[in-house]
Amino acid sequence: MLDLLITRASLPDGRTNMSIGVQDGRIADVVEGLSAPAHEVVDAAGYLLSPPFCDPHFHMDACLSYGLPRVNESGTLLEGIALWGELKPLLTADALIERALTYCDWAVAKGLLAIRSHVDTSDPSLLPVEALLEVKRRVAPYLDLQLVAFPQDGVLRAKGGVDNLKRALALGVDVVGGIPHFERTMSEGAASVRLLCELAAEQGKLVDMHCDESDDPLSRHIETLAFETQRLGLQGRVNGSHLTSMHSMDNYYVSKLIPLIAEAGVSAVANPLINITLQGRHDSYPKRRGMTRVPELLAAGVTVAFGHDCVMDPWYSLGSGDMLEVAHMGLHVAQMTSQQGMRECFSAVTTHAAKVMHLPGYGLAPGNDASFVLLQARDPIEAIRLRANRLKVWRKGKLLAETAKVTTRLQLAGRPTSTG
Repeated sequence: MLDLLITRASLPDGRTNMSIGVQDGRIADVVEGLSAPAHEVVDAAGYLLSPPFCDPHFHMDACLSYGLPRVNESGTLLEGIALWGELKPLLTADALIERALTYCDWAVAKGLLAIRSHVDTSDPSLLPVEALLEVKRRVAPYLDLQLVAFPQDGVLRAKGGVDNLKRALALGVDVVGGIPHFERTMSEGAASVRLLCELAAEQGKLVDMHCDESDDPLSRHIETLAFETQRLGLQGRVNGSHLTSMHSMDNYYVSKLIPLIAEAGVSAVANPLINITLQGRHDSYPKRRGMTRVPELLAAGVTVAFGHDCVMDPWYSLGSGDMLEVAHMGLHVAQMTSQQGMRECFSAVTTHAAKVMHLPGYGLAPGNDASFVLLQARDPIEAIRLRANRLKVWRKGKLLAETAKVTTRLQLAGRPTSTG
């Protein structure tokens, strides 16, 4: 007897009237019209059953700290970094853990069950690192939290930066991060990429580097990252996050750069909400959008995912952990309005993001984890359009969250109508 049977589900690949059988926390079968005894049967009623949302780029150590100790008035990346520097001496482990756990609750309610969070390693105390390692331990039963050792102040620019990052990895942080465009010079930035990739190769770690988060078209550290990936045999294990300078580069250089990224097997994460907010701040008009070249990267075979990046912190005053909001913004900024383009935006916060994060057992196939979200929408495009209600959220066959179906009853004269 199955533990759980979900019937009449629509799937992201377009299949309808599908049944998903669950046994011992794993998917036992995915077939059309399955009828089998089960302890629990859920009728999806034609709504979309998707693998859970994944956020491949976030900063959980800063989330929900908006207004502490002040607000970013200019709205720029650099003021955000300066403001984070003012906040760090005021951080306490208890407060950071409480904010992070609150955000994880929000995430689960939105069907977001995997987050890759960069954690600042610049302070020798490593307080954010130790706090988020504790958060990772606490949320493990219901959420996959990956941590990236992120030298926010520059691994070479900050005193003790290399040693601090190595200590963070020794404590159990999963991924090697960096921020080459914030080093003092372009050559120091390139040196930091080389050093950090070598460290990852030595320790068998993945790499996820903030790269060229700038409007400067001459910020080209992604080229170095692609080169070092190939030199060190790290293909498929490296991600470049942001890549916003690519929005400002000339087309001839990009025609060389994108094939290099693809050849190296480097993935990319754009952060639509934050990229569109922080970039172009020094422009009058015309004003640059700032997000990287998502359609062109996809066309070259590069895996591209979308991240949330920030929620109510020194860089961004909004956000709720809703990856459909991220996909919605990405669709608009990248002008991905074709049917295929809109579906790619849904994949950018599900399957593509899971690939960037190297998540095992992800996806709607027999043998994978029985983790999914039932959305009040019929297909991925409608889910993005409506930022669809999450009816139920399961992880490994266990129900974590549910929300009543949203129905609006209009009281129009002579036309009683309901929607939902």
